[in-house]
Amino acid sequence: MAILLAITGWEPKAWLERFRTLAPERDVRLIPDVGDPSAVRYACAWKPPAGLLATLPKLQVIFSLGAGVDHLMKDPTLPDVPIVRIVDPDLTMRMTEYVVLHVLLHHRRFKLYDAQQRDHVWQENSDPSASAVRVGIMGLGALGQAAAAALRPLGFQLKGWSRSPKDVAGVETFAGTDGLKPFLTKTDILVVLLPLTPDTRNFIEYDLLRGLARDGVLGGPSLINAGRGGLQVEADIVRALDDGTLTGASLDVFQQEPLPATSPFWAHPKVFLTPHNAAQSEPNALSKYVLKQIEQLERGLPLENVVDRKLGY
Repeated sequence: MAILLAITGWEPKAWLERFRTLAPERDVRLIPDVGDPSAVRYACAWKPPAGLLATLPKLQVIFSLGAGVDHLMKDPTLPDVPIVRIVDPDLTMRMTEYVVLHVLLHHRRFKLYDAQQRDHVWQENSDPSASAVRVGIMGLGALGQAAAAALRPLGFQLKGWSRSPKDVAGVETFAGTDGLKPFLTKTDILVVLLPLTPDTRNFIEYDLLRGLARDGVLGGPSLINAGRGGLQVEADIVRALDDGTLTGASLDVFQQEPLPATSPFWAHPKVFLTPHNAAQSEPNALSKYVLKQIEQLERGLPLENVVDRKLGY
């Protein structure tokens, strides 16, 4: 029963090495060397070639090697087998580190002090306490809840919005369409950790950004998107930055990746830009996660973190 690594866009050999080291008794293959397709029972995928998974007649499970599964769901030929998403402490901690870092960069107005340093300006500015700043987390799954737990001891006022009601310790929560507007009006720093689904595509657009708090101590709201590039309308973010609707943005994901050289985000003075590395998928940790799931399945135990195809996550 072979494991196929269907990986593009990353360096796949590190993944192959880890799987073979951790499970030397297993038949682990790396595309394009599929071999006999009928021998493949498990596929570990990141942006696999369209139609590839449909050529595996005895496939039992697809493991998504990233936090999201939108890269799989867009394939109309995707086999009707369970899709397992990654919920791993290593990936979660990496995302938590990113969120805390960028919340603090906006809270402590790092762009302002960076500009003062370049201009040789020695000037203190009024910095509000964390307890006066409202951080709104959009998406209260495993990643959102972990971020909230890390931010809570720093003293921020935490708000959270999700598709369905959630109860999260230390977080004032809002849900659904009715809860979106009141959530936004209480948010100074918006952290977006939503999955990409048909309902959330282009969700972060100009009118939504206009709904963020205008009465905060930071002089205006800021945006952090570490979810998916398809969530955001990038022209609307640029517009919001240019007209003062947003005071700043941290963007780790984009509609097109790698980000084109012509994108205005590269040189925008209000933008922190990273190359989709907020929560990198680390081969050693995630290989162990996948192999544990396979072993459980072969012992007759249920898979964990199976995607609901109707919801898209």
